[in-house]
Amino acid sequence: MNLHEFQAKRLFAEYGLSVPRGLPAFSAAEARDAAVALGGERWVVKAQVHAGGRGKAGGVKLVDSAEAAGEAAKHMLGSRLVTHQTGPQGLPVGAVLVEEVRPIQRELYLSCLVDRASERVLFMASADGGMDIEEVAAKTPDRILTCKVDPAAGLQAYQCREIAFAMGLEGPQINALVSIMQAMYRLFMDKDASQVEINPLIVTEDGALLALDAKVNLDDNALFAHPDLVGLRDASQEDAKEHAANQHGLNYITLGGNIGCMVNGAGLAMATMDLVKLHGGQPANFLDVGGGATQEKVAEAFKLILSDASVKAILVNIFGGIVRCNLIAEGIIAAVREVQVGVPVVVRLEGTNAPEGRQLLAESGLAIIAAEDLDEAAQKAVDAAGA
Repeated sequence: MNLHEFQAKRLFAEYGLSVPRGLPAFSAAEARDAAVALGGERWVVKAQVHAGGRGKAGGVKLVDSAEAAGEAAKHMLGSRLVTHQTGPQGLPVGAVLVEEVRPIQRELYLSCLVDRASERVLFMASADGGMDIEEVAAKTPDRILTCKVDPAAGLQAYQCREIAFAMGLEGPQINALVSIMQAMYRLFMDKDASQVEINPLIVTEDGALLALDAKVNLDDNALFAHPDLVGLRDASQEDAKEHAANQHGLNYITLGGNIGCMVNGAGLAMATMDLVKLHGGQPANFLDVGGGATQEKVAEAFKLILSDASVKAILVNIFGGIVRCNLIAEGIIAAVREVQVGVPVVVRLEGTNAPEGRQLLAESGLAIIAAEDLDEAAQKAVDAAGA
């Protein structure tokens, strides 16, 4: 789960990380009032979307009056911001952040994330912070600094000092970076985050370090332990089908093909999509209904798949281990009738009570195409979709 910048900065402040003074606004009037409340002569208005590259896309505006802050917010709110990370459809802007402007001497990069290869929390840093950090990583990878945290010892001060020296910080800035990295690590561990990023971490004219931007990604699997954070989710920033799937305990990812896939088990779902591709088809989605698939889940899965207008056929691939195939067959029959599926449905059942399940499908009177094995099912689905 991603947080908006203003939400992430609230967390930063709770952990003692220095951030610019700012206020979120959900209307032009609120943005104008926020500028007045903050005081000063110049402000920055930032569109709040779950994507980077906002500045280059027109989602960050410098203004010199409270009225201009309101006008900037008026143009952003209700629009869809398209950046290199959103795709052509963009993301809706439902809020802006109005902040004070702080003079910048240098821009640095600092992030904390999970490195699955080493099974460690990893800090990444660079003296070249700012919007083009991806370009820095691609063209000059030697400019990216890393430090891995031992889970038993935790982040050590000497590791932070090494990063500070390598980024060219000096004097009080070194201890300031130590405090920032340790605060980021505490936040990361306390909130079960998957990424905490500051880009840029600026050095102000008086030599202080300040988190000018903030990005926090949380692990969905740990949200049950953080009910206070669940309410921060902004569903408008997520794929509508993926969000609906999450509400029904389904794992769904939108892809770009025309063959809808409904499978129980992530590994089997990957194998199913591979075979669809092998036979010349294009999967429309990844959908894992899980080991405890029920009639209700199957019905919701059909609805999700059919909400994609590009779907021309559906491939159902169920291996009955914990769940019995005859119960799955009953669920498929009920779901096809309830949802009134208008595209070909290919079903492959294997495992516990598979013969009984196949018999139920054959006697249902529905235009369901049966398949004996996965390879045959994939071929029939591709043929039915006209791929």
